[in-house]
Parts: sequence; C-alpha cells; structure tokens
Amino acid sequence: MTDDSNKKEEIEQLRNSEKKYQAHIQRRNELNDLAKVLREERDMVNDKHKEFKEAMQKVKAERDELVSKMRHHKDLRNKLQEQAKKFIEARRKKKGEVFRNLPLRVEELKADAQMLEYRQETVPMSSGEENELIDKIREKKAEYEEAVKLMDKQKSIEIDISDKDHAIDELFKKADEEHAKVQQYYNDSQKKHEKYMKLVNELSVSISESNKKHEQYIEVRNEAQKNHEKAVEMRSKVVALKDDRRKRWKEAKMAIKEQNIKARKATMDKEELQKYADKSVDALKKGEKISL
Repeated sequence: MTDDSNKKEEIEQLRNSEKKYQAHIQRRNELNDLAKVLREERDMVNDKHKEFKEAMQKVKAERDELVSKMRHHKDLRNKLQEQAKKFIEARRKKKGEVFRNLPLRVEELKADAQMLEYRQETVPMSSGEENELIDKIREKKAEYEEAVKLMDKQKSIEIDISDKDHAIDELFKKADEEHAKVQQYYNDSQKKHEKYMKLVNELSVSISESNKKHEQYIEVRNEAQKNHEKAVEMRSKVVALKDDRRKRWKEAKMAIKEQNIKARKATMDKEELQKYADKSVDALKKGEKISL
C-alpha cells in the first residue's frame, strides 16, 4: 500500500472517529436534557403528595369529629331507652298478676323493635348479618301487632299509666330525636370517609406515577452515562490518532531536516575541497611546495 493510500486511510479513520465522538456527545446531551425533564416532572408529582396528605389529614379530622358526635348522641339515645325500660318495668310491678303482661309486653316489643331498627340503620354489617336482623325485626313487629290486637280486646282493663305513660312517651320521643342525630352524623361521617378513601386512592396513583417517572429518569440517566463513556473512549482514540500522526510528522520533519543538514554539509565539503585544490594549483604555479 502506498504512502498516499495510508494517509487517506488514516484521515478517513480520524474523520469517522471524530464523527462518532460528536454523535455520542450529542446523544448524551439529548439524554441529559430528557433526564432533566423527567426529574422535574417526578419532583412536581412528589410535590402533589404533600397536598394529598394535608387534604387527607383535614378530611380525617372532620370524619373523626363527626364519628365522635355520633357516638355521643348514640350514648344519649341508649340511656333514654334504658330509662324508658325502667319506667316500663316499674309500671309492670304495679299491675295485677292477671293482666300485667299484655300492655307492658306491647311497649316492650315496641322498644325491642326500635332497638333492632336502630341497629340496622347505624351499625355496619355483612349482608348475611343484616338479613338475619331483618328477620328478627319482622318477628318482633308481628309479635307487637298481635299483642296490640289482644290488648284492644281487653278494654275493660284499666291501667294506671297517666304519669309513667307520659314519661315513657317523652323518653321514646327524645330517643328518636337523638337517633335522628346519630343517623345524620353517621351519614355525614360516611361521606367524609368516602372522600378520605378517594384521596388515599389518588395518592396511591400519584405515588405510582412518581415511581414510574423516577424509573424512566434513572434509565435515561444511565443511557446518557453510557454515551458519555463512549464519547470519552472515542475522544481518547481521536487524541491517540492525532498524537500518532503528529509524532510521525515530527519524525518525518526531523528526517528531512537531518537529510538537508547532511546535504548542506556535503556541499560545503566539496566547496572547501575545491578551494584547497585551487590554492594548491596557485602554489605550484609559484613553485611552492604543497602538503597533502
């Protein structure tokens, strides 16, 4: 292969290496820009996590306050019902052995049916448990209606219920009012709970999105690093090729310089020899001796 062919091949190799180096640099910069965008998007999503958590804490506090109020009114309702039962029991003791059970049984069945209905409306339970409770309510109501029919037949029986009946009615009325508050606070707390769970789900989705952005960011950043390493490797190759060419150029320049020095020296030697020869001829012409 001739020197020109070698030079062309070297120049082409150097040109290709520089192109590859620039391509890796460009790709690295593009990936770094993309990684920056992904990191900013990830950080923006992470910033939303704080907003979600603050909203969750607020809704949870509101829900817990409603539950606390519900429990308070539930305790009041239960106390009123228990007091009403005590009045019923006290009235029962005043009645005769023969007729004491019927009217009091009616009130007791009414109270039991109400308690079961209150429980159905406010206590979370499975569908199976609720169906079982509904059956009990039906049984109590059927017993209550049957007891009412029997009581209507015994109109001749006088029952002293003037004071206690009024007290019992008032207690049941107040218990109903408290139950209405229990139901309202229960419904409101359930709405808050649903809102809270919605925020929990949204936070979960946001965290998943953040993790995905972070994984993409790591992947792109690693790819950028690979291109950077390839660029460094290619730059080292370019520098080595240039150093090798520079070295060989210096060596060639030095060889030419040495060759020129030798050529000049040889020329100078010939000139000195010619001068000496001319001087010797002149001396001979004058009859002088010369030394070799």
